Amino acid sequence: MLKVLGIDVTSDLLERWVDWLAPDEQPFFVTRKQATAWKLTTDDREPSREDRDTYRTYAVDPKAARTAWLSQEKYDALPKATRAALVRAQVGYDRGAVPTVRKWSRIVGPEVRQQADGHRFVWWKSLLREPARVLPGVVSEDLGPSRHAEVRTWPEALPRVRELAGTFPDGSGPNCFGTVMAACGVDGAESVWMVREPFEEWLENHTERGGKDDVPGTVFVWRDAARLVQHAALTIGDGWMLHKPSQSWMTPRKVRTVAEVKRATRTAGWRLERHKLVA
Repeated sequence: MLKVLGIDVTSDLLERWVDWLAPDEQPFFVTRKQATAWKLTTDDREPSREDRDTYRTYAVDPKAARTAWLSQEKYDALPKATRAALVRAQVGYDRGAVPTVRKWSRIVGPEVRQQADGHRFVWWKSLLREPARVLPGVVSEDLGPSRHAEVRTWPEALPRVRELAGTFPDGSGPNCFGTVMAACGVDGAESVWMVREPFEEWLENHTERGGKDDVPGTVFVWRDAARLVQHAALTIGDGWMLHKPSQSWMTPRKVRTVAEVKRATRTAGWRLERHKLVA
C-alpha cells in the first residue's frame, strides 16, 4: 500500500486526490480588464471545499475579483501567450496549485515546459497518469510526517486517539478543533468542519485552565490578538501530541512531538494557552 507522510493511502483515496488536485474545471482568478483582454467568460459559482483548499481561494488577491472556470480543453485552446499571462497572473494573485516546472518536469514529463511560460504550470488529469508518483510529493510538500508508529504507549483514557492518529480525512472540512474533540470522545467530530463556537462551548464544559505537556489530555489552544481561537492540539503522553494542521484534504491527523507542533504553529500575534480535561 502507498504511504504518504508515513500514513497508508488506499487506491480509492488516491483517486479522490486526483479529482481534488485536478478537477475537470478549475478556477482562474482575473480582473475584469484581463477577462476582457483574454476573452474569458467568468461566473460567480461557489468553489467546493476541496477547490477552496487546493487553490487557496481564501488567500487570493481581492483585486482579481472575477473567476474563469476552465476545462483543460478550453485552457489548451487559448493562445500560448494568453496561457502564459494567465498562469503568471495566478502566481501574482497567490492562487494555489501553480507549481514550478523546475521541480516537476522530471517527474511529470517535458510537456509541462510547453504548457504556459516554461516556468510555471497548472495541474490537469492528463499530467497525473501515474498518481502514485505525483500525489505524495504534492501532499507532503510543506508537512512533516506523522510519527504515530513511534508511539509506544497510547493513553487508555483517550481510546480514540490511536484510531485517529495517522489518518487522512475523506475530504476538506475536518479540522483541528474536530480532531481534538473526537479524540476526547465526541462522536463524529472528526468528520465535520468544526467552527469556533461549538469548540469553545466544548472547551468551557469539559476542560479547565492548566495542564502539563508530558501527560495525556492537555488541550493546547492558540488564540490571536482578538482572542479568537485559531488552532488546537492534544497531548497524548510521553512528549507526543495529536493535531491536524488545517481543514484541507491534504493534511492528516498526525502525531508529532509537542516541541514540533509548537514550532510549526508559531505565528506572530498568537498566544498559547493550556486546558486540562476534567471528568
